[in-house]
Amino acid sequence: MICVSIACCSAAECLEMLKDIHFGEIRMDLMNLTQEDIYEIFSAPVDLIATFRPGNIDEKERKGILLAAIDAGASYVDIEVESGVAFKNEIIDRARSKGCIVIVSHHDFEKTPERDELLRIVSACFESGGDIAKIACKVNSKMDNARLLGLLDSKNNIIVVGMGEMGRITRVVAPYLGSPFTYASSKKGKETTEGQIDIETIEKYMDLLSYEKR
Repeated sequence: MICVSIACCSAAECLEMLKDIHFGEIRMDLMNLTQEDIYEIFSAPVDLIATFRPGNIDEKERKGILLAAIDAGASYVDIEVESGVAFKNEIIDRARSKGCIVIVSHHDFEKTPERDELLRIVSACFESGGDIAKIACKVNSKMDNARLLGLLDSKNNIIVVGMGEMGRITRVVAPYLGSPFTYASSKKGKETTEGQIDIETIEKYMDLLSYEKR
């Protein structure tokens, strides 16, 4: 399954894109949305992940936006494992009450840690209350790819993402190895992180491998 990451566009443009996809991630930290926009987007008949990465606004406002997306009908919510306990618990409790699946994520934009550290992070994601753990790390070597993909040898739902050009292979093969889905950009030039592949290209790769994309 392919999740299309949507960012850096207006609410109207976002709604137009949702007409052509089955599953998407709304990067609200990279958009300027009103409460009305959030309701309209997340009440659309599409499975959507509500994501708002920290840093742009204070945590109280960020939490309120994520809660609004859950209330509007988000199918998934993505929260960082490093977030405060109270922050995570309030979002997880609201998500549970709305039937929204919780992704607890970790991002390392510089490196891929050693396996023991990766396993510790995965455990922390599930201990925090995640239904799915997402591990996204910058890949600097072939061994980094191998360590990330090796995490999928698990009974738990784990998404792995190799960031950077060297990590692109993880975006294609991870779903074959047990990752619930992979992320793609809506088109070339609309990537939300380094190494992300556009949906048209990744679909071609998956067609060659006879993978059921949706």
